[in-house]
Amino acid sequence: MPSDNPHSLTPPPNPAAPASPRLDLEAAGARVFALSGVEPELVAYALARYSRSALSLRESLREINSQKAEKFLNTFYFQYGHRSIADLAHVAFAIERLSLLAAIEVADESRWDGQERSTRYQNFRSGDWYVPAGLSPAPRALYESALDALFAAYHSVTEKVWRDYCARMTCPQEMEKDRFERAMRARAFDVARYLLPLATLTSLGQIVSARTLEAQISRLLSSEYEEVRELGNALKRAGAGAAYDPRRERLSQAAAALRRSGEDELAAELEDSARPAATLPTLVKYAEPSPYLIESRRELRQLAAELLAGAEPRPAPRVTLLEPASWEIEIAATLLYGACDHPYAQIADIISGLDACRRAEILETGLRRRGAHDELAREWRSGYSFIFDIFMDLGGFRDLHRHRRCVQIHQPASFRHGYDTPAPLAGCGAEADYHAALAKARQAASELPPAAAPYLISLAYRKRTLFKMDAAEAAYLVELRTAPGGHFSYRETAWEMFQALAARHPAFTARLRVKKPDPERELVQR
Repeated sequence: MPSDNPHSLTPPPNPAAPASPRLDLEAAGARVFALSGVEPELVAYALARYSRSALSLRESLREINSQKAEKFLNTFYFQYGHRSIADLAHVAFAIERLSLLAAIEVADESRWDGQERSTRYQNFRSGDWYVPAGLSPAPRALYESALDALFAAYHSVTEKVWRDYCARMTCPQEMEKDRFERAMRARAFDVARYLLPLATLTSLGQIVSARTLEAQISRLLSSEYEEVRELGNALKRAGAGAAYDPRRERLSQAAAALRRSGEDELAAELEDSARPAATLPTLVKYAEPSPYLIESRRELRQLAAELLAGAEPRPAPRVTLLEPASWEIEIAATLLYGACDHPYAQIADIISGLDACRRAEILETGLRRRGAHDELAREWRSGYSFIFDIFMDLGGFRDLHRHRRCVQIHQPASFRHGYDTPAPLAGCGAEADYHAALAKARQAASELPPAAAPYLISLAYRKRTLFKMDAAEAAYLVELRTAPGGHFSYRETAWEMFQALAARHPAFTARLRVKKPDPERELVQR
């Protein structure tokens, strides 16, 4: 007998329908539909009810409200620790007018989806930079004078490299002149971006789950940089408050028109639909600074300083594929790597010479501050087939930073390791401007408070990052990042990664689709 339930998953039989060997999903009762216009916490609650209720999602959404969702999340998410519930609530955020330094911190999440303003295709304006709070007039004048010099050189280098490319390169017959000149300008930005300081303002967008957002906010609130901590608080406020909804303005306008027409009842319904909706008021309210991250960072830096006292960082190539080590040495070396500015191999050699008790002390330092609800820090992610110590310019690092499947352990940006000078500068008379601007910024940084100095570090300066990955991610990275059209810095780095892999695992690399970089010949390719 046919069901009277309009939500029944079993449709009434149709004797007139011809038999078919094909599986018909609708006939079998499967339903697939997307959701729109539902508050993220209500979505999380409704989807989580699948494990506790036989109701359909439509029925759940009709029944629940924000108060019920808050009660459910407080019980199951916070009291019982069902953290996966927060993976069901996703929100898009726009984060605008933050520095490049802060953008690196914001995007440093393994479970993160986002896009940032490109340094390869957009022209950055002089004066569009972050100024740390509390700078007195004299230090601020010094700070901004150094930034003025960097941006003046940035625009000068862009123009000189662009004119040189347009003069030397031949526009392909199939390409219009305007398009060719735009392509050459983008390539000029590839060179000039080395001068952009970490103070440069940018914008980014992200779509994250509530679980990732909570961890991100806690990490940002634990930062040593005031700007980054302020961003953590801003994200927390945005998550707890009402989301921007462009439909709300149109609904309000329509409601006003109905009221003018005397349709008060319909207007009231539209006004109710247009009321501001909270984003994630329950799931972000407990995000706080992490004593685990803060105290572990402090103690590991102190331990690294003791173990590496008097040892200068060894010279290191751009790419080092590290030799496999025991679990204890890998974890201990990884914990200390982010707390100093030495190559991983040098740290591992020192740890190898320690006795078991001293190694255990390093591991204990990375664990003792962990609270009841803290996940282990990323330094504890081990067992990957390939570990690369990458020593490259900050600009190129930011491109490789997007490879979220890699476990990435960062050393802080600094002036200590010097900077790269892109080859195209030599042929267009821009080299002197480049070096002079970088020298002025470094001198200014030496006279500024520690809170301001890092913002004068340009993307030309080198930093170290440890990349741990499996075979699939290694193949993906070297194939994608050696392809023509990419920035020459990360293409050269990816090519050296491929060469290191090929030397150790030729059977693995034999069929990988990589291309040796030839930047001069491939300038016009996209």
